[in-house]
Amino acid sequence: MAKSGMQKMKILLVMRELLEKTDEKHPLSTSELVSMLERNGISAERKSVYHDIETLKKFGMDIENRREQPSGYYVASRDFEFPELKLLVDAVQCARFITRKKSEELIRKLGTLASKEEARQLQRQVFVLNRIKTKNENIYYSVDQIHTAISQNAKIRFQYYEWTVSKKMHLRRDGMFYEISPWALTWDDENYYLIGYDNLGKMIKHYRVDKMLNLQIMKVPREGRELFVKFDLASYSQRVFGMFGGTEEVVRLLCRNELIGVMLDRFGREVPVCPVEDSHFSISVRVNVSQHFFGWLFALGTGVRIEGPDRVVEQFTAHLQAIRQNYK
Repeated sequence: MAKSGMQKMKILLVMRELLEKTDEKHPLSTSELVSMLERNGISAERKSVYHDIETLKKFGMDIENRREQPSGYYVASRDFEFPELKLLVDAVQCARFITRKKSEELIRKLGTLASKEEARQLQRQVFVLNRIKTKNENIYYSVDQIHTAISQNAKIRFQYYEWTVSKKMHLRRDGMFYEISPWALTWDDENYYLIGYDNLGKMIKHYRVDKMLNLQIMKVPREGRELFVKFDLASYSQRVFGMFGGTEEVVRLLCRNELIGVMLDRFGREVPVCPVEDSHFSISVRVNVSQHFFGWLFALGTGVRIEGPDRVVEQFTAHLQAIRQNYK
């Protein structure tokens, strides 16, 4: 290899060695860098390695020289700090819609953004034992296709399945394809959901992406734009409990004061709060009334009561009576 080519390779090898093997606790001395270059067939002097490091620093790499033991050069900062990588690893591990195989693959890739020692620590982070993960490897391609369809203003078609008691996939609508105009993707209740417009029902609907099969982009423009001009995804997620549908209602709730944090976490800090005497407060919130909403209320016990409208009170009372009847 020509001398100029050797020099180009030399500085690249020094950069790679520093990125892969160093952090504040694991620096490399110039002698170690010279030995690494010799193993790669490049003869180098300590002085030339100093020069390479200075060039890399001018290039923008944050390289520090540690004086105390262990001494040597190390990469002091990276695009992602180690705590940030830990946070991303935790998110990947906990996400149900990411398969176990893909989780391990993504964590290995995240490890390349840290030193080898830090990467080993990322691999050793506690994996959520017995965590329920989706088995649908196609979800990543489905998400990509949905994003593409949104950018191309195109409809999509797909088959949608549900599980049977025998743990087998059963296609809904006897395998008929759903044709939906995709407008948004959201991650809710540990699953990825498509938010789109269903022309048959003339309404906004949502679908779990991991339950879609044979997804295709159609050469047909999207519909439902008028409904999504002022669509608020955050508000939609607040009122649709567990991403289950239901009739939209403005519900008045009377709550004990200690539940204020629960209500603000669920409905946001902008929700109007009206104090009622010294121990309670009242809020009016827009929700989709469903069994999931009733289940959420039931979990809060006597700390909350539906004040209105009367039809929702009657629905909740009937729901409680049906559950009670089931235990007779």
